[in-house]
Amino acid sequence: MKKDKLHIHWYPGHIAKAERQLKEKLSLVDVVIEVRDSRIPLSSSYNDIKKLLGEKPRLLLLNKADLVDKSELNNWIKYLQETTGCEVIVTEAKGSKDLNQVIKSSVELAEPKIQALMAKGLLRRPARAMVVGMPNVGKSSVINKLTKSSKTKIGAKAGVTRQQQWVRINPKLELLDTPGIIPTRQDDQEQAVKLAFVSSVSENAYSPEPVAKALLEMLLESKHADFVMDYYKTETPTLENIALSRNWIVKGENPDTERTAIYVLKDFREGRLGKIILDKIPQG
Repeated sequence: MKKDKLHIHWYPGHIAKAERQLKEKLSLVDVVIEVRDSRIPLSSSYNDIKKLLGEKPRLLLLNKADLVDKSELNNWIKYLQETTGCEVIVTEAKGSKDLNQVIKSSVELAEPKIQALMAKGLLRRPARAMVVGMPNVGKSSVINKLTKSSKTKIGAKAGVTRQQQWVRINPKLELLDTPGIIPTRQDDQEQAVKLAFVSSVSENAYSPEPVAKALLEMLLESKHADFVMDYYKTETPTLENIALSRNWIVKGENPDTERTAIYVLKDFREGRLGKIILDKIPQG
């Protein structure tokens, strides 16, 4: 990937605002459910997550697992459990079979806080959780699936900002129904580009052509190269060649690389280029 040809950029003011809003929400909960994208298990994480959360217990969800290779994902689960100390649960974009485990683990993680409150003479209350993560990793879908079985809105709580709405998942767990958006940074451009691949960066922050080109270069240097070449029916799947093979031509008989770039990114995001994890497990 030629970083000098591609730069993902966004405004520092937006990052500061997102951090402030996230910290306000964190103060309301006992446990955090962090959602990451299984295609980029490291790049969809926040480098300073421990600093951001403080001592708050965390449950790690690898979402969109249906888009990646299961055996490779199992290696990531083991790595992340060892390096973060968190329980890791795999979830899919559409399925909801693992949600009972998410609920059970959230309640268990919050129990020490509940016990501490009871030791001060307070009555037992349900655990309070919130879902956090980078943009577009599937936070809202996780919230929707968790709250589907219970539409009981319990509104604002005493001492809690009125805009914050809570949903009673079961007698032991309440969920803040608005996700906490972990702000993306542009310090690490390789991470930023991968976030763009999976649409975790606003389209206003980049042009599709250099991003799609970087994606093709990465895939063609990986074990998925043959699959990609077969899918696009060319041994050299550049934007130009893919456009020509599909007869996507603009004025002057030039290949329509902008249209092609949009489709290449869509092909990857919807899993048509194979079940791919772009990050590599750090060695040593």
